[in-house]
Amino acid sequence: MEDVTEPAYGTELTPAEVVAELDKYIIGQDQAKRAVAVAIRNRYRRSRVPEKLREEIIPKNILMIGPTGVGKTEVARRLARLIKAPFVKVEATKFTEVGYVGRDVVSIIRDLTEVSVRAVKLERMQELSDRLASAAAWRVVDIMQPRPSAAGPMKTPEEIDREKQRSAQLERVRAKLHERVMSGALDDQKVRVSLPENQPKFMQVFSSQGLEELGMNIQEMFSDFGDRPKKEREVTVAEARSYFLQEEVEKEIDQEKVVREAIERVEQTGIVFIDEIDKIAYKEGQQAGPDVSRGGVQRDLLPLVEGSTVITKYGPVKTNHILFIAAGAFSATKPSDLIPEFQGRFPLRVEFDSLSAEDFGRILVEPENALTLQYQELLATDGVQLKFTKAGVKALARLAEKANSMMENIGARRLYTMLEKVLEEISFEAPYASPRSVTIDRKYVESRVGDILAEKDLAEYIL
Repeated sequence: MEDVTEPAYGTELTPAEVVAELDKYIIGQDQAKRAVAVAIRNRYRRSRVPEKLREEIIPKNILMIGPTGVGKTEVARRLARLIKAPFVKVEATKFTEVGYVGRDVVSIIRDLTEVSVRAVKLERMQELSDRLASAAAWRVVDIMQPRPSAAGPMKTPEEIDREKQRSAQLERVRAKLHERVMSGALDDQKVRVSLPENQPKFMQVFSSQGLEELGMNIQEMFSDFGDRPKKEREVTVAEARSYFLQEEVEKEIDQEKVVREAIERVEQTGIVFIDEIDKIAYKEGQQAGPDVSRGGVQRDLLPLVEGSTVITKYGPVKTNHILFIAAGAFSATKPSDLIPEFQGRFPLRVEFDSLSAEDFGRILVEPENALTLQYQELLATDGVQLKFTKAGVKALARLAEKANSMMENIGARRLYTMLEKVLEEISFEAPYASPRSVTIDRKYVESRVGDILAEKDLAEYIL
């Protein structure tokens, strides 16, 4: 049997563990969580398969079907964050068939690669920053308390001894200064530092795919012709230390290695979330006028989903093993209205359930980033202690469900609108003269939004 290499990327979390992590932030939608958890685990399994067969195993792309505000995007985003995978969300309506006005679909992969490069570079910077922080602080000390020039006339032995004593005293002062710079005690003090005069300029370049904003750095192109001009500026010690740290880190980072790893991550663990996919579906015989490019966008997306090579400013990127997750409400169209070739590339279909009042109640209090907790922490900064009673939470959930049934159903996003309206007065008046405790109960909630919901026309404008 062939040797199986240790996986470079992916998560060793089991599907059950992935679902448990998603449960901390997303209420319900168990079927969707299970589907994405299996898709991610399959990446790990693939990495354990003998190399000969590994390239043949392609990801099973997912089509999420459900109304807005039920957690489609959040499931994908949390998943990517959990496994630290390059992730990009795009809207299908932003792209048009090649030849029409709009973004080219291959820009999706370029954006994904850019995200990955930034992430890898940030990781390297974090790894190096602790070690290089001291060097950056010494550069600040060199400005605040420079060493005297060693050049000068010949000195007598007595002068040399006095010079040594002064030098030893200076080094003690510099060491003490270094400690204070490192601790942040001098962060607000001003120093004069030579900084680059201008930010790098960017230009657009033409390629075979058309006009791309590759963000090519002109300064990099002409780096061999000399350094960027610098200008002396007055900045705080904190700003100077940050700039010097960045310079020290940049010297240490192997840019080629960063790019290689970033591209590898994109190719092996990248996730592309295509929202509003239902907006580029069309019923047979209805493709005309403004809808002329819908089928074209689907056909342009096909090569990416099937597996192709996209040229980016960092080099070629293969899309064969990138996981694509498409999502849409499909209220005016059906998944079967997508062209057959496109449907076939999304074999896993997951239906999201509409949210009930019970779900809204759980969303308000159960997740680790629960909305009630967010508002409590926000207002606590102004000395206001918010307390939500169980009856108050139930009232919010019930009225949110009612608002969704009366107007456009926007799912859990309605809770933001409700909470903003309920807490509008407190948010405006805070901070008070002294710390204050406010209890949000059923009566309080109904007094703020109950009357608005009683008048449908008014509710449509306010909630």
